[in-house]
Amino acid sequence: MKHAYVGGLHSVKAALKSSASEIEHLLIQKGRRDSRLRDLRELARKHAIPTQEVTRAELNALVNDIQHQGVVAVLHDASAGVRTDLQAFVQQCQRSEPDRALLILVLDEVQDPHNLGACLRSADAAGVDAVVTPSDNSVGLTPVVRKVACGAAQTVPLFQVANLQRALSELQAAGIWVFGAAGEAPQNLYQLDLTGNIALVMGAEGRGLRRLTRERCDGLFHLPMKGTVSSLNVSVATGISLYEVLRQRT
Repeated sequence: MKHAYVGGLHSVKAALKSSASEIEHLLIQKGRRDSRLRDLRELARKHAIPTQEVTRAELNALVNDIQHQGVVAVLHDASAGVRTDLQAFVQQCQRSEPDRALLILVLDEVQDPHNLGACLRSADAAGVDAVVTPSDNSVGLTPVVRKVACGAAQTVPLFQVANLQRALSELQAAGIWVFGAAGEAPQNLYQLDLTGNIALVMGAEGRGLRRLTRERCDGLFHLPMKGTVSSLNVSVATGISLYEVLRQRT
């Protein structure tokens, strides 16, 4: 079975606290005896998770594109943290808290792991119920994503769907309004009523929303741009949009 890896002190600590059952064992760099790694060892022991000392070169070989800070959590399954039961999840949320407005973040083929990680981090901070991505042409929960997310990959449900347009239709059928970010939209973000059940759809780097995704939305919005640049990074635009929802709701 293929494994997934979580590297970095903060990300590993978050995984131990929120999803210890997904961790097979911890790999800790030989010779490291600092207090933060001792705390992680103790937390792993409480969850009966074995630890193993390895060389820095061995850690680099596993997650050579991130700063692992001397610790890597090895997960049982490469798909750990990824879900597919979006419709059932939404129905459960609505049954358990019928008076609470849902907030869903949809990312249409975002492929940069740093962007997905940053979006997950903003989603966690803004109280997003779920993040949805298409299973094709989108980055998954790579070690870089988990590292950049700083623990949010373990706290925010991430759903990968085979057909994004169908998933949006199912959200609409559940009473969720779908609004997509598009630079040419006539109304801006601050003209929308975002106090009800909302799904915000953000487009891919450079290209934005795909045509079919755009057509499926109930409405489109743009972010006001007062300077010379024509657009914002998707993770920055996502953070701005999510916090406007939070502002309206509080």
